[in-house]
Amino acid sequence: MNYPGDVYDQAWLAEVAPQDHVNPQARPFYHLVVIGGGSAGLISAIGAAGLGAKVALIEKHRMGGDCLNVGCVPSKALLEFTAHAVEPNFDEAFAWLRKVRADIAPHDSVARYSELGVDVFLGEARFSGRDSVVVDGQTLKARRFAICTGARAAVPPIPGLRECDPLTNETVFDLKVKPASIGILGAGAIGCELSQAFARLGVEVHLFEMASRVLPLESEEASAVLAQALQDEGVTLHLGQAVEAVEAGGIVSGGKIVPVEKVVVALGRKPNTDGLSLPLAGVDVDERGFIDVDAKLRTANPRIFSAGDCATPQQFTHHADAQARALVQNALFFPSARADRLIVPHCTYTQPEVASVGSNSGLHDTYRVAFEELDRGRAALSADGFAEVYTRKGSDRILGATIVGPDAGEQLALISVMMSHGLGLGSVQKVILSYPTRAEFLKRLSNEYNRTRLNPTTAGLFRRWFSWTDNS
Repeated sequence: MNYPGDVYDQAWLAEVAPQDHVNPQARPFYHLVVIGGGSAGLISAIGAAGLGAKVALIEKHRMGGDCLNVGCVPSKALLEFTAHAVEPNFDEAFAWLRKVRADIAPHDSVARYSELGVDVFLGEARFSGRDSVVVDGQTLKARRFAICTGARAAVPPIPGLRECDPLTNETVFDLKVKPASIGILGAGAIGCELSQAFARLGVEVHLFEMASRVLPLESEEASAVLAQALQDEGVTLHLGQAVEAVEAGGIVSGGKIVPVEKVVVALGRKPNTDGLSLPLAGVDVDERGFIDVDAKLRTANPRIFSAGDCATPQQFTHHADAQARALVQNALFFPSARADRLIVPHCTYTQPEVASVGSNSGLHDTYRVAFEELDRGRAALSADGFAEVYTRKGSDRILGATIVGPDAGEQLALISVMMSHGLGLGSVQKVILSYPTRAEFLKRLSNEYNRTRLNPTTAGLFRRWFSWTDNS
């Protein structure tokens, strides 16, 4: 079947799941065997191979994992296209996301990793003991193993949901024809991003969320700003009530049927730990199926490590990347890298973007500026959004931040760097920022913090100083 961007899909699959690939003959011994070719697995494999280790990588589906194939890359390509096209067209938008995915695929391809010295095995892996894995009829033995199998969309037991063959992030980008209407279950990052993109393509969108607001894990103000933006683009919000059932042609919520042609499930993730025969390997999982690891990513079996979405509920590509770097250090050398103290930002790439890092729980001070208060905001056609930084009560130590607005994810990078290096809000006084930029919000908030330090005693000392130096 010909469809928009089919030629790009052929190129993409040829890179990440080549049908003509022949698995290599397994070596007698590897320093590291990596199971899973997503973000954590790819970084672990290429990092170890780059250091001279003998490495095998096993992938049962497609190289690149969720991020390349069914997550970050196609979703952001779709959002970018629909944000900048004058009249977004479904066929053109989906052809574009498929082109972007195909263009990036060589970076994560079987060919590239093979050329860099990694033995790439395509097939399903299972442990046959505490120190061996079987794939495609071959047994691989290693000094260390890394389980990086990722996660998949969770489909809850809502009556009628499975029977309606719902879409998830793993299948929604396979659409060949524009649906007239779509119901999206879950108003987290995935649900909100898909809602905005499909609404721009002229699809009637209904977004359902059991919580009373979209992005329920973000600040209330951030949720309110995004909810209004979604409604302005035509998304109908169904908040604060559960989906009771899914029937042919509709979603039942609040005792009413909302007619939709397609249903998308965006209600969380389930770790891919089934089928690995983990008991044979001596690896424990928790009640949700996530692999139990310590601060250094070691499982109950000291030979086996785990990183990425199968081992943590913080399921972000950049988090998997950071964990993988720690895994390589700990698996191959002295285990000195901790993965439990990472500063992990995240961003929802809607318009406006909603980005946050850290926390505002517990006793804290809040420093806030609206972008419309900045000179760059006054000069912009749209200055919606704000930035908040949360510090420990009475201190400039940054606990977290929330930014809502254009390029919020980019703006948050400054704060992530500061938090990672223990720099307080007051330290921004030493930094010169380009004028006029939105990044000046940080200077504004630093000034606000420094004014809090001007207590009566300090003010009195200043007054005496200026009185003493007054030559008039």
